[in-house]
Amino acid sequence: MTKSPSTLGIILFGATMIVFFVVYYFFSGVNYFDISLKANAFVLPLMYAGAAFWSVKSYWNNNREVSFKQAFNRAFVPMFVGGILSIFSIFAYLNFVDTDAKKLLNYQYVQRQKSELDHEYTSARKILKHQKDIDELDKKYKERLQSFTPQAVKGKDMLTASHFSGYFAAILIFYVVLSVFFGAFFRTKTIYQEETNQE
Repeated sequence: MTKSPSTLGIILFGATMIVFFVVYYFFSGVNYFDISLKANAFVLPLMYAGAAFWSVKSYWNNNREVSFKQAFNRAFVPMFVGGILSIFSIFAYLNFVDTDAKKLLNYQYVQRQKSELDHEYTSARKILKHQKDIDELDKKYKERLQSFTPQAVKGKDMLTASHFSGYFAAILIFYVVLSVFFGAFFRTKTIYQEETNQE
């Protein structure tokens, strides 16, 4: 039996929260930010794409006559429901339940940015040969370092409501592109099937 897209979205929400809490409980240490980033970049997109595909494919198997709009909706709705519920829940948890985890993520985010700056500076300095270029690089590096002073990073928060809104807007683009792909793919299958039947 084909589950409704909303039901699949709620299941996807549950799976997302399991991933969030697995990372939270087992990896909430020195690599918490990096592991969270990897989970968001690799695990969740595969999970959401898989759920969208399963939603459309199961509907297509049972109906055969599937329009682009139907396929698009079957793919988009589960991802949207799962995504928006997850964003709200994770935002609420980090901002109101465990603010220490939020502070840790913010701290590690700043440290990662500084490490990337140091790496870029070191790599660039190795290849520069003229003293004028080296001096200019040193000057720019020192200027950028000012943004990592304790005063500059104090109160820096990447987990505010506005930031979460920005993250979700970016995620929505992924949902739409994937849904358009599935909509076009399964509509094409339907047209091919109808043409075969007519012959």
